[in-house]
Amino acid sequence: MSESKAVILVGGPSRGTRFRPLSLNSPKPLFPVAGRPIISHHLDALSKVKGLKEVLIIGLFEDKVFAPFIDNASLDYLHEYQALGTAGGIYHFRDEILRGSTKQFFVMHIDIACSFPLNEMITAHGRHRGVCTMLGTKVPASEATKYGCLVANNETNQVLHYVEKPDTFISDLISCGVFLFDISVFSEMKKALDKKESQEQSEFVSSSHDELRLEQDILRPLTESNNLYVHVTKEFWRQIKTAGSAISANALYLEAEAREGSDRLAKNTSGGPEIIGAVYIHPSAHVDPTAKIGPNVSIGPRVKIMAGVRVKDTILLDSVHIGKASCVLHSIIGWNSRIGSWARVEGCPVHEGDSSMMKNGVKSQSITILGKDVSVMDETIIRNCIVLPHKELKSCFHNEILM
Repeated sequence: MSESKAVILVGGPSRGTRFRPLSLNSPKPLFPVAGRPIISHHLDALSKVKGLKEVLIIGLFEDKVFAPFIDNASLDYLHEYQALGTAGGIYHFRDEILRGSTKQFFVMHIDIACSFPLNEMITAHGRHRGVCTMLGTKVPASEATKYGCLVANNETNQVLHYVEKPDTFISDLISCGVFLFDISVFSEMKKALDKKESQEQSEFVSSSHDELRLEQDILRPLTESNNLYVHVTKEFWRQIKTAGSAISANALYLEAEAREGSDRLAKNTSGGPEIIGAVYIHPSAHVDPTAKIGPNVSIGPRVKIMAGVRVKDTILLDSVHIGKASCVLHSIIGWNSRIGSWARVEGCPVHEGDSSMMKNGVKSQSITILGKDVSVMDETIIRNCIVLPHKELKSCFHNEILM
């Protein structure tokens, strides 16, 4: 079997604007979903790949952000000197990727929740030996234009046409942001950079010569040379672009663990709280036996949930306190936040494609997010709100962004 590596593209702090207010206190790759950092789900999937030798994380975050992960000898963080684009960083660090006897390598975007059928991708890639096999999935036709859309030969899985976020409907088959590349892709990247440089010289345009976009500058030309293929998955996939989409990702990962019979998930026990569906409770959290939790709830370290509390479709982050008889639905409650007694914090379920906080100047229906260190007083209702850190809410609010 060919030796392989993997690259996880994590972006940088300035790219996390749609993940606010959560990204104000946690880099998106480290935000806990289903009780673990988003990047941990990628690393878990990669640990099951046969013949995988090393994982490289490429991004613009400071080195110390990923220090807890780099203790592992087979993991390394490569810090871009500037924003190089999704392919520019890969090309810039090509020597690190090629070191050893690498024959192929995975590239994964950080902002996805996925079943990551990576071994199946290797098998599919081995059948055609094109330059790239991309992971694809079907989405509702109404949402397809928000992604990279592709048209493929149903028999050979060769991608005939690829467009990133097209203006009109092309296909309901989209890119999942997971790719398996042959190392020959570096010659394709060199061609793309040379072409870009010659165009800029002829048009007297100046930009970063090293900047290269994976989807537009590399994948589209590969379709023209018949070197791009797709492996279609019917398992779960979800983008994590906005803070609200973390709730959907949380549910997908928890439900997947439940199907696998994971020992991490909470179970109904005599004298314990009522657990419905897939729920993760950190060992250091305290949940009153009269509470009702689930489905699709993650409870972080040192959380305290008092008597009679109801929690559903929610992420409770480190050191949250929820007073007696309160209700938290479709929400993310930030670090050290406190919800009083007989209070209600509630959002709306987020559907695929619901990403904007505002529509026509009005707060759109979405999950409720409380930033770090937010206090909600007793007998208060907070519904469909985004609350920035360090706020004290003494009255009820609906459909607002509270600065």
